Amino acid sequence: MSLRLPPYQSLPPPHGQDSLLEVGVAALQPTQMCVGLAEVRSRQVDFSQESSRERRQYLGGKPVPLVRNAAGELWMVDRHHRLRALVEMDPQAVAFGYVVLEVASEQRDVVLEALRQRGWLYLYDGRGQGPLEPQALPSRLVGLQDDPYRSLVWKLKKEGLIEPAPLIPFHEFRWGAWLRSRSLPPFSSSRLDPALPAARTLVRSQAASHLAGWKGTK
Repeated sequence: MSLRLPPYQSLPPPHGQDSLLEVGVAALQPTQMCVGLAEVRSRQVDFSQESSRERRQYLGGKPVPLVRNAAGELWMVDRHHRLRALVEMDPQAVAFGYVVLEVASEQRDVVLEALRQRGWLYLYDGRGQGPLEPQALPSRLVGLQDDPYRSLVWKLKKEGLIEPAPLIPFHEFRWGAWLRSRSLPPFSSSRLDPALPAARTLVRSQAASHLAGWKGTK
């Protein structure tokens, strides 16, 4: 299985702290259908161990690329896992972002089409089915589905078996789609262990060498 994702434009980096906006996380609209809840839960543990000052400093160093429409509504083009974790813990939470695109319309469909044209939408659901229509995207982070294969890839990356590729949109979902095409024991985001031995072997195999972030057979 491979994702039929369109070509994408790279996201521009922030221009420094002075360009950052302080935004309410609950108001941000997502650009993907799902997350891996294992990563969300892990990030919640990390957040719970930080002071408010440490959390604010951390979020300031991980600003969210934003798309803004003419009504001032905001869509987030990255950081879905950490901000889903945060808003579940604190519905009033704030984060920092920077605008990468202004859309001169108040219509949601126009914004979604601008995002689609740039390859900034992930339109596959938690079972890997899609692409769906952009209008199927949830309007809030708490509406994102769980994709256990995205959780599995997060764990494999955490173990150092897959290299990060931050410039490739939906990198982890691409690995997840490939693992979906293989035979793995039943597992879930809350119970990854049954699939991990086979998944570790698969991601190091030659069969995975075409995927960005492949580290070889060692």
